[in-house]
Amino acid sequence: MTRSNGTCQVVVGAQWGDEGKGKIVDVLAERADVVARYQGGSNAGHTVVVGGEEFILHQVPSGVLHPEKECLLGNGVVLDAPELFAEIDLLEGRGIDAERRVWISSRAHLLLPWHKELDQAEEGRRGAKAIGTTGRGIGPAYEDKVSRLGIRVTDCADPDRLRERIAESVEYKRAQLSLLGSSTEVSLEGTLAEIERWRERLFARATDVSQRIADHLAGGRRVLLEGAQGSQLDIDHGTYPYVTSSSTTAGGAVIGVGLGPRFIDDVIGVVKAYTTRVGNGPLPTEVESPLQERLREAGGEYGATTGRPRRCGWFDAVVVRYAARINGLTELAVTKLDVLDGFETVRICTGYRPAEANGGRAAEELAGFPADLPLLERCEPVYEHHAGWEGPIAGARAWEELPPAARSYLERIESLVGVPIRRVSVGQDRDQILERNE
Repeated sequence: MTRSNGTCQVVVGAQWGDEGKGKIVDVLAERADVVARYQGGSNAGHTVVVGGEEFILHQVPSGVLHPEKECLLGNGVVLDAPELFAEIDLLEGRGIDAERRVWISSRAHLLLPWHKELDQAEEGRRGAKAIGTTGRGIGPAYEDKVSRLGIRVTDCADPDRLRERIAESVEYKRAQLSLLGSSTEVSLEGTLAEIERWRERLFARATDVSQRIADHLAGGRRVLLEGAQGSQLDIDHGTYPYVTSSSTTAGGAVIGVGLGPRFIDDVIGVVKAYTTRVGNGPLPTEVESPLQERLREAGGEYGATTGRPRRCGWFDAVVVRYAARINGLTELAVTKLDVLDGFETVRICTGYRPAEANGGRAAEELAGFPADLPLLERCEPVYEHHAGWEGPIAGARAWEELPPAARSYLERIESLVGVPIRRVSVGQDRDQILERNE
């Protein structure tokens, strides 16, 4: 199959999520024809500001804020249909022509009410060892997918087949919830009645996303693939078990929409000018109070989905260098550079030095990002100190208008990661993303 002269870009988070992918996708979508989401579910929260008006998108691709852009949800997504349609209705109420432009893969799996109950019950069972999930049912929905118990969009076409598929799961779900100490009732008729409320509306938007994207590329159009979360939350490559339940990396993009790897032209990694993480798990460059609060308040570091405060730290070049390798990053977009305004000194972590297990002197610096969490938790970041800038830089509209110290900071990140920086954001609005020529 030929692809003519179409182009396909992937946008991935290169840290622990919340990097500002939504705003970067929003800017790139102006030049794209199609924006497709390839994994995750309603646990994602992409915040985009247009003309001072804030939009928080959970499942609808960020390209929806541009007129006439086609928006696709791929087979790698777990779909919370009631939440999706509530989001579409909210956009329509704010003057965004959304529903006719959103299409959903027939192969996407459905997130059902019992998935949320299982997620919350399982987190409660873990106690102090909780992962820190959003409680939106994402993990249990992916578990059903892998266990071959999942309900797909295409199953909604035939009510009899749907009843049969749901009936296969009901007793199993009752047993699971009971073992977790939940008193939630699960019934066949109740679940079918819930699905019936949106079944026809959902099926009206069902399509073969893989074929649709292939046709667009063959027709010379521009396709943008959008991920949720970040590389360090990838089920295979992240800080397991403190990860999400899907493949957040560029490899997940081709699987999540049904394309071969050779169709990808560019992989854009989005990073903050510092580091954040929501939920539990290691964060090597996490800072102490009051610096923690200063970064959090300056950056508005609260989860778009849950409102939980994010943990904050200095920029970690080890993490982003690792992300560059596993994603094949071709360029970086750095967000929230303005949050570092006014710091006398800014730091960059260039490596990790693990303390000896017996508490003795630090061992030699690690060559890369370790898979072993106990080792990672013993690691001390090795920092470079760089001069800060007074700011504010929010008024800059070109790379050359940034203070020399800010440009020097970004150029050092480029050098350490080995990937060129092409975009830098100095504020929330579209016109506050600076593009840098090669």
